[in-house]
Amino acid sequence: MTRTVLNHLRRQALLVSTKPVLCSSRRYISTAAHADVRLSSENPYEDAVTQALRLLAVAPIAWNSSGSAAFDFRSDVVTKPTLSTLAAIIRSSLDDDVYREDAATLSLESHMASLTGFPDAIFVNSGTMANQLALRTHLTQPPHAILADSRSHILHWEAGGIASLTGAMIQTARPSNGEFLNVEDIKKKVVLSDDVHKCPTRLISLENTIGGIVQPLEETRKISAWARQNGLLLHLDGARLWEAVAAGKGNLREYASCFDSVGLDFSKGLGAPMGAVIVGGADFVARARRIRKGMGGAMRQVGVLSSAARESMESIFGPGVSGYKDGGLLRRSHRLASRVAGMWTQKGGRLSRRTETNIVWVDLKAAKVEEQLFNEMGTEYGLRLDGSRIVLHYQISEAAIAKLGELFNRVL
Repeated sequence: MTRTVLNHLRRQALLVSTKPVLCSSRRYISTAAHADVRLSSENPYEDAVTQALRLLAVAPIAWNSSGSAAFDFRSDVVTKPTLSTLAAIIRSSLDDDVYREDAATLSLESHMASLTGFPDAIFVNSGTMANQLALRTHLTQPPHAILADSRSHILHWEAGGIASLTGAMIQTARPSNGEFLNVEDIKKKVVLSDDVHKCPTRLISLENTIGGIVQPLEETRKISAWARQNGLLLHLDGARLWEAVAAGKGNLREYASCFDSVGLDFSKGLGAPMGAVIVGGADFVARARRIRKGMGGAMRQVGVLSSAARESMESIFGPGVSGYKDGGLLRRSHRLASRVAGMWTQKGGRLSRRTETNIVWVDLKAAKVEEQLFNEMGTEYGLRLDGSRIVLHYQISEAAIAKLGELFNRVL
């Protein structure tokens, strides 16, 4: 930021009240489109924060651009915070969450509990922590086992947290339909026996979406009913549950009602800098809060993160249990994914999985291209790739789609 802009900010700040603004204020621009910044007209009575944002909106800062995310297909975690996220941070409360005094964090937790139909919620720093903390809170004393889809994030992408934190045995199931687990898949792998040679299943963990495929609500209800009849706990890794809801497959509360706990990630596809939430029963959350402290996850002036998380969720997913009626920007990423899948298949390429939400799986083996070579070729076009999985998100640019098409032409 130039010295002229800084001096102007200081002069303007002296002309208005410096009284703190309540964290519930939402008078800032939407993250919906970086290029279409919407600010109020000149108003001598607007507050200092709004005046500052007016200047920052035209400043050469990272908050005004999706930057490298516009060409990054590796994951939807690369979505970047925007100027409205910064506005939420500036307006956030700055009290201590360990003492349960931070208004922004308390408000977010209460709001998420209400959206999902649970009594309580706890804000944590990542989706991985949400899963691992939930599992650790549920499982109290070995021997116990967790049954999960063999492709699950909790098994492959969370640094072996289950082994180190819960001491649980892993039991895996493969979907017989090749896409998502059904109740029959679960029944074949779960251990309910009193045989002392066996490790009893205590918890079933599902993931939605998984590999971009939605776990259908009706099948989830069947699994839930059977698990509860047999005294089993259920956890949902809902890091991308937003995508299932945006696809019109059910709402947050309908899915959450099938589980004892749900983790939701604000940084996947929504643009929050970090943060996730676990929703569950009051006693469960109280226990999770103590364990979070022991894991080093309790945070002090965390309102800067919880405010950013809420703003990102409400701007990109939308209000209420179903988000935007038309799916908003998340649905747009689904349309982009379908378009990318079509670009690949129309050139003769094969897909290794069906495209349902925001993830496309191109079959590089069938195209006789090594993943590492595919990634390296992508860099020649200014693209960031991660092998056969191509992830679309709302900050991907049309220029990036065009470059991806050029790469497909070269590969196929």
